[in-house]
Amino acid sequence: MKNWARNNKGFLAFLVLFGVFRTAVADWNPIPSASMHPNLLEGDVVLVNRLAFDLKVPLTNVVLAHLGEPQRGDIVTFRSPRDNTLLIKRVVALPGDVVEMRNERLYINGKGADYRVVEHSLDSVGGTAMRALQLAETWGGKAARGPRHIQIMPDVLAPRTFGPVTVPRGEYLMLGDNRDNSADSRVIGLVPRKLLVGRAERVLVSADYQGNWMPRTERFGMSLYHPD
Repeated sequence: MKNWARNNKGFLAFLVLFGVFRTAVADWNPIPSASMHPNLLEGDVVLVNRLAFDLKVPLTNVVLAHLGEPQRGDIVTFRSPRDNTLLIKRVVALPGDVVEMRNERLYINGKGADYRVVEHSLDSVGGTAMRALQLAETWGGKAARGPRHIQIMPDVLAPRTFGPVTVPRGEYLMLGDNRDNSADSRVIGLVPRKLLVGRAERVLVSADYQGNWMPRTERFGMSLYHPD
């Protein structure tokens, strides 16, 4: 074993540096669920900038330096405060914000979002096809971090009303873009900054793994914050 290690020092050094890079600088994560429809699909692999917010000691939540602040509309990966599962959701409310939802309509600091119907479609929940409605969500004609669409599913039992909640210092409220099919802050609670992993920037590659495994080449390299 010692001889093997001595003869493969370069390869071992590469593995160590590669591991440090993935845990401290940038990472790529597959999308496992439908909670971010219609913007992220199962089979997408997203590039995550781990230096967007904090510089951490690799493999820990120990913060060495703050590098940036999460913005409303960022898509972020984070560890669930409930069970430490790695999740990906959108930052909806920042520290100090008062946020509530009334029958699907989101309010931040007393101002309600505006919605425009984009598309009627079907989506699957537990293998059953159900009605889905894609909406453009904006405040005063603008959306945080650029235009985006959300999805609601009228026939799904979901928490469509909550709050108002004042977000404490150092915490964030996360929602899935697929509002009626997402275990987000309505389920797991607010997310402390120390549990943030990084900001998702773009789709690296994508394949229809639930269907025929064909690559979705039109999604390769797609920015997650592109305009309509």
